[in-house]
Amino acid sequence: MHDLNSSNVSLDYPFSLELLPKKAYMVGGAVRDALLCRDAKFRVSTRKYLDLDFVLPCDAVKVARKIAKHYKAGFVLLDPQREIARVVFPQATVDFAQQSGESIETDLHRRDFTVNAIAYNPHTQEIIDPLQGYADLERRMMRMISPANLKDDPLRLMRAYRQAAQLGFTIETDTQTAIRSLASHITEVAAERVRVEINYLLLSSHSTPWITRAWEDNLLAPFFQFATSESFAKLTAVDDWAVKLGENWQQLGVKLQEYVRDSVKTTWLSIAKLACLVNPDPEVAEIELQKLTYSRAEIKGVTTALKLLPQLKLSQMSLREQYFFFQEAGFVFPATAVLAVVHDILVEAIAPLIDRYLNPDDLVSHPTPLLSGKELIIALEIPASPLLGKLLMEIAVAQVEGKISTPGEAIAFARQLFEG
Repeated sequence: MHDLNSSNVSLDYPFSLELLPKKAYMVGGAVRDALLCRDAKFRVSTRKYLDLDFVLPCDAVKVARKIAKHYKAGFVLLDPQREIARVVFPQATVDFAQQSGESIETDLHRRDFTVNAIAYNPHTQEIIDPLQGYADLERRMMRMISPANLKDDPLRLMRAYRQAAQLGFTIETDTQTAIRSLASHITEVAAERVRVEINYLLLSSHSTPWITRAWEDNLLAPFFQFATSESFAKLTAVDDWAVKLGENWQQLGVKLQEYVRDSVKTTWLSIAKLACLVNPDPEVAEIELQKLTYSRAEIKGVTTALKLLPQLKLSQMSLREQYFFFQEAGFVFPATAVLAVVHDILVEAIAPLIDRYLNPDDLVSHPTPLLSGKELIIALEIPASPLLGKLLMEIAVAQVEGKISTPGEAIAFARQLFEG
């Protein structure tokens, strides 16, 4: 652990410190994480992308505008009343906030947890730690500053679990008790802010015990009204089965860790976990997820997995049934596969489907059309209509069943259907 009294500081900032007033302090996660670093130096430059927070005694927005203009960086006014602004650099996001109270010590006393209430002056290399946050870092413990601070922004109740998971910390007993007593206030928080914390806790297996504890402490019941202790037990099963399936099918394990979309930072593994927490009825689940402001892509992922699960519980599917299964599953298949084994479907039963999905040349899961719609219109001299779509579908099914394999056979097959 780093010695506060002999700080050997080496920081690489995205802007010149000369643009900051002498009484500017870096606060929050960057200071905490730098102090946790085992390097001999107090560094934030080891991060690939910096996320920094500064507290300024005055003119916070004005200073932020000046820095953004000087570097031609992005500028966002986050809160004009409290004077909070953000400057976005290519490899860093820096928030500037007006000091709360007459001193930096007063400001730190209004924060959430002691480990986040340590300030660092980059000009003097002075560290301000009025709440013994450094000692709690050594104990690897999340300790509240006060129950009132948690109540002021009830999202802090959720952050205790998220940060404990991320840092590998425990939550101090009195803090845990206060969170339980204040749990009902979580409904005062905007749903999208709660969703962000939930997503953090769904990302990795070491976070699963913490999201489970958050539910046990009544923080998640308002958002997952149909969840039970069994629902949260399934999260551990999802983690375990993801590893086991990944050992047998490495590519499937990779796909489970991929994001739903580049713009949606939720993995397919998280989609499988969400499907365990919502109502098993896809329509009800959709309403739950809409209330939490999940994106259409995320909601479709969960509801599709829930819709497909009953099909996997049936006896072996025909090639025709498999074709339609994969048409609906698409990119959701990895999450569906994990969800299936968590719901006691034998791995042996879905292994052929996994093999098909992972084989890019498999015509059942990844069909290659023999004909385009335009080619069929010309060949049969028919107009574009819903019938055209049905003919193309039947051609695809006949192809996977081995009945046809060439464009000519496809045209003859379609003509027979059309005229019959």
